[in-house]
Amino acid sequence: MNNSVGNTARLLWAGLRALLVLTVVCGVLYPLAVTGIAQALFNDKANGSEIKDKSGTVVGSSLIGQTYNLPKQNPDDPEEAAKPDLKWFQPRPSNGLGSNSVNTQYALILSGATNKAADNPDLVKLVEDAKAAVIADNTTASYKVQPQDVPADAVTSSGSGLDPAISPEYAKIQIHRVAEQNKLDVKQVEKLVEQNTEGRTLGFMGEPRVNVLELNTALKALTKS
Repeated sequence: MNNSVGNTARLLWAGLRALLVLTVVCGVLYPLAVTGIAQALFNDKANGSEIKDKSGTVVGSSLIGQTYNLPKQNPDDPEEAAKPDLKWFQPRPSNGLGSNSVNTQYALILSGATNKAADNPDLVKLVEDAKAAVIADNTTASYKVQPQDVPADAVTSSGSGLDPAISPEYAKIQIHRVAEQNKLDVKQVEKLVEQNTEGRTLGFMGEPRVNVLELNTALKALTKS
């Protein structure tokens, strides 16, 4: 009987010591080490890939897209469609899993695609309406957008619905409109797009892209200067 109690006590003490050691190692030392390494070597990415404006204020993350819309005439009407603020570069459409009232800078509270087939009538109408809007919004007195110039990312949402980037082609057809709206020279805006265009990762992965938030942050700094 005494041996049984003693063995049980020893096993419980061994288990408790193992729990304490693993708690300290896995619950304290390892997280501190990983956090320290991340902050030292990848500070920007570890803190959410924040983008700051000229004043140092955080305006968002380079990983998550934002919309640039005019204020609604009736904020309490969920059916009222927000109109784009044409002085800013516009992102991809954000058709996805649903709207929300928390993140007013983007239309989604959940990440996801529409999951509609290419021949789905609703999707076809969305694309046709988006294409017509892109042509109308970006045609100026000195520049006319041709239907064949509208890239796919201008009229379709991404797989996540939160894509922060657009193609250089979509950015370029917005240049004249942005220049006109902000009373800037077209060459200035063209240079801004070039400066904010990223190439393929490692030279061969993915496609060239323009981060809309970074581009609009640079545009804001230019218009304030």
